[in-house]
This record gives sequence, C-alpha cells and structure tokens, in this order.
Amino acid sequence: MARELTPQQLQEDSHWWFAGRTRALLTMLDKWVPGNALAILDVGCGAGNMIHHLSRYGKVLGIDNNPIPLRIAHQRGYDARLAPAEDMPFDDDSFELVTVLDVIEHCDDDTQILSECFRVCTPGGLIAVTVPAFQWLWSSNDVINDHKRRYSASELQAKVAEAGFVVKGMTYNNFFIFPMAAALIVARRRSEREPELATPSTDEDAYQVEMEPAPPLLNAVLTIVGWLEAAILRFVSFPFGTSIICIASKERFPHDPGTRSCHDRKMS
Repeated sequence: MARELTPQQLQEDSHWWFAGRTRALLTMLDKWVPGNALAILDVGCGAGNMIHHLSRYGKVLGIDNNPIPLRIAHQRGYDARLAPAEDMPFDDDSFELVTVLDVIEHCDDDTQILSECFRVCTPGGLIAVTVPAFQWLWSSNDVINDHKRRYSASELQAKVAEAGFVVKGMTYNNFFIFPMAAALIVARRRSEREPELATPSTDEDAYQVEMEPAPPLLNAVLTIVGWLEAAILRFVSFPFGTSIICIASKERFPHDPGTRSCHDRKMS
C-alpha cells in the first residue's frame, strides 16, 4: 500500500523543475529496469524526495551525509541512514539499482563516489546519475547549493566509464527551456540580481535549498513542457539542456569470492 505523501512532498512534486526531472528520469529507467522487486540504494537521498518515486522499482534504502534532511526522511517513514557516499557501509554487489541524483557535483571526489557505486552494484545492475550541465551555465544557484562543478555529457560519460560502468542511455534534460534558462542566467549574471532562496546554511528551518518559486501559470506551462520532453525521451535523446541524465550498467563478469574488496562490510 502506498504511503500517503506529506504536504511538503506534494509541494516538492508539483514544482516544474522537480516534476520534469522525475518524469524524464523515470522514462529513462523504464527502458532498462528489469522489474519491480529490486534492491535499490539512493545515494545522497536527502529528505527522501525521490524514494516514493523509485519505490515503483523495488525496496529503497537511502543514505546521506547530512543528518538534517535525514530527520525529515525519517518523519516520512523512509529507511534512510547516515553514511558517506565515498565509503559506503555495504557489501560488494548489494544493490540492483543505485541512484545518484544531483549528488556528485557537490563532492570533491566524484570519481570515488562513482567507484563506490560500482562496488555495491550487482553485476548486471544499473546506476542512474543526474547532474547539472555546462560549466558556462554556472550561477548563484550553484553557489548556494555548494556545487563544485557542472558537466558536459562527454565528461560525465568518461567518469561513469572510469568507474567501470557501461553507459546504456544518456540525455540532456530541460531541452525546450534551455534557451530561456541560459538567457536568464546570463542576464542575472550581468545585472548581479539573483533570487534570495532559503538554504540550510542561512535558515535553520531549511532542510534543503529552496527551489526557486514560479508563478502558478508559469509553473503549469513549464510542467506541461516537462511532460512533453518525457514523452519524446521514449524515442530520442536531447543534444543539450540544463541537466544530464545517465543510465549505465555494471556488466556481468565472473566473480571470484576470494578477491572481494577490502571495503566489504555487512549491511547494518
């Protein structure tokens, strides 16, 4: 039985950006996920914003290195644990789907996190990664979110491959709004006028960085655009956009139990 969503979650889900990313991601995952009973790890789960969406594929365990949003995740009834993404407390080959959604851009060593995801992913399992696109789109939003970098598709593909995964599908997202979004970022940069958003570093009541509000009509229009993009993604990938979605697999190979990683630990 599906858990009833809180008012916070309903508000999150209704924001055009979050709704658009979710639909696009699920469209991509639907192409590759083999069933609905998978063991799933959501790395950097925060308050569990995506756990109820990912649960369509199986049982979701979340981890995050920040106890503040984890308290919200626990209030929502999710299994979410305090743990570092760079050194996860799980055995090798533990999860059939690993998601890393807008996480690695926050971290100094993104390669280490992807390598850990490879370690805990089962042979034949999948990873889903989302990141912000194009360094030249850097804005105050990246600053308040404490981003370290933005990515091109080729850069992300190289890092995912370096970790050992084989890319199955990759696309930019927010393709149709890209010209408007890029123009807005450049205009704000020149005018030095940026929206003031609540962040955990400046607001003790904030469990995550506030998404920039949009007037109801604009939010509705952009939500429809997100629906359209998700529908098109069933057939083609987009050549540019404000973010990137990557689905990759850990290809099956003979596994020698005698060569298990020194990082092996039992799930706690």
